[in-house]
Amino acid sequence: MSTHDLYTTPPAEPLWQVPATGAARFSWDYDDGRERLLALYQKGKDKQWDGNKRIDWSQEVDPTDPLGTPDEALTLHGTPHWAKMTEKDRGELRKHYTSWQFSQFLHGEQGAMVCAARIVESVPDLDAKFYSATQTMDEARHAEIYGRFLHEKIGMLYPVNDNLQGLLGDTLRDSRWDMPYLGMQVLIEGLALAAFGMIRDTTTKPLPKQILAYVMQDEARHVAFGRMALRDYYQQLSDAELREREEFVIEGCYLMRDRLSGVEVLENFGIGKQEAKDLSEHSEFLQLFRKLLFSRIVPCVKDIGLWGPRLQKAYVEMGVLELGDSNLDLLMSQDEEIAEQLDRERFAAEEQARVAEVAEAIGEGAGGGAGEEREAAA
Repeated sequence: MSTHDLYTTPPAEPLWQVPATGAARFSWDYDDGRERLLALYQKGKDKQWDGNKRIDWSQEVDPTDPLGTPDEALTLHGTPHWAKMTEKDRGELRKHYTSWQFSQFLHGEQGAMVCAARIVESVPDLDAKFYSATQTMDEARHAEIYGRFLHEKIGMLYPVNDNLQGLLGDTLRDSRWDMPYLGMQVLIEGLALAAFGMIRDTTTKPLPKQILAYVMQDEARHVAFGRMALRDYYQQLSDAELREREEFVIEGCYLMRDRLSGVEVLENFGIGKQEAKDLSEHSEFLQLFRKLLFSRIVPCVKDIGLWGPRLQKAYVEMGVLELGDSNLDLLMSQDEEIAEQLDRERFAAEEQARVAEVAEAIGEGAGGGAGEEREAAA
């Protein structure tokens, strides 16, 4: 079955074309480059992995409860709509929400792949080009994995959210070489990381937990790369140039906070757009989720040097200014450790199974040999 057949609403056009702007830049300076960035490049090479092998795709997923997360997280929970729904309807709602979430992850990862490739093309420094090339491969792997999960385990896709597509378009159309970093690696991937982390830490299902943990392990490197590159560059910019980038951040943050709420899912269940927006606005879970969405963005924005009065005021209005003091390095190291712990647990279980299998085979062989000896003596 083709992807087109799995979409709840097929995209109007199968191909979205964003006109390219800006220059492709070549560097003839082949010196070693920045030590920290080259170390990150080496780590990016060392940490490549194959989604077909590292992830156990044999694990079953129930499409009516793909994540096993509490129903209280669903916008309709506790409303008259929920009371009227049959268990079958509720299972269908869970399926749609998971499809919507992971579809946006999928579309975002394709956007990240394109942005990483754009960075390879446009960034002036060779060490940054080297690292971006490894990130392009990472993002391709992530899109492959999310696409496979949706096709094989959920059987449903949602089109890209209009506002996510708008932010992607704005990021890619900008001719300034640093904008793919800022739009994708700080804003879109920062929001995605928070969403990944919330599901990773609450799902009771092993397959989505593996997928999210392993993707987040890669993303920890990507955020570190964006911070290094932008922090160095933004120290050289004028106040006016910094304000332009802060305006972009403010607009992007409001857009993602207010427009990524899954209203499309509720509309597919016969709820009008305005009521769907109102229900989403009053969802306690969504309010908490919105605040957590900025747990990765605000400290990163502050770290790279975008922290002017207007930006701080916007974060005060959003209720997230205090997140600027969060320890981003600690969050990223925790992401890496969670993925490594999953590997250790899985490999330990597989090793135990192999040992038990060998012991059983030896036992059967020994038993067979003793029987043969008894038959010969008789």
